[in-house]
Amino acid sequence: LIIMSLILNIDTAFDEAGICLADNGSILYKETHAQFKDHATWLHPAIATLLKKNNCSINDLHAIAVNNGPGSYTGLRVGLAAAKGFCFATGIPLITISSLQILANAVKEKATDFICPMIDARRMEVFTALYDKQLNIIQAPHALIIDKNSFDTVLANKEILFCGNAINKVQPVIASPNAQYINTKTEIEEMAKISADFFHQSAFADLAYAEPFYVKDFYSPSIKK
Repeated sequence: LIIMSLILNIDTAFDEAGICLADNGSILYKETHAQFKDHATWLHPAIATLLKKNNCSINDLHAIAVNNGPGSYTGLRVGLAAAKGFCFATGIPLITISSLQILANAVKEKATDFICPMIDARRMEVFTALYDKQLNIIQAPHALIIDKNSFDTVLANKEILFCGNAINKVQPVIASPNAQYINTKTEIEEMAKISADFFHQSAFADLAYAEPFYVKDFYSPSIKK
């Protein structure tokens, strides 16, 4: 018996935002937006359009899923605030998904041993994690400053497929023959597949306490009086 899961997926974590309506992971409608500074003003009208084009309302949804980071601090807050607002208003469950898992899910069929998604955190720092091909976490999400010895213990015996928007700066540094690279970004289609799985596992976030996953603490310089 296949249980219907009509889910609104929201991703405002990076330069290109995306939303989609999906049923059991199959896309019914999607829309993207590439103007990063306008994500906050774009999101709610885009969701209204999505629902109207599919003849449904927020109350018809079974869950709302959001890319919960790591990513842009501002972008993560925009997406999660919208998702939590809808869930508070309707009582439907919230699903939060790691951007690193979305990246890893997109390339898991191409990996031999391990998958290492990397998100650019400026200079030689990245937000990263290590997964096996079944997306079990080998190394939990963390911030890492890349050098020539990064992952050398794993790369001595296993192949790692590196993916994400940081690989252009990582590839010249980690030169092991067991290091493979593929350029990817978070895709709303991949998010829809994961959110459907989470829904069927009842892997819902605590609505009251869900927060963006920044990896590193958000820093705001104090205002001098």
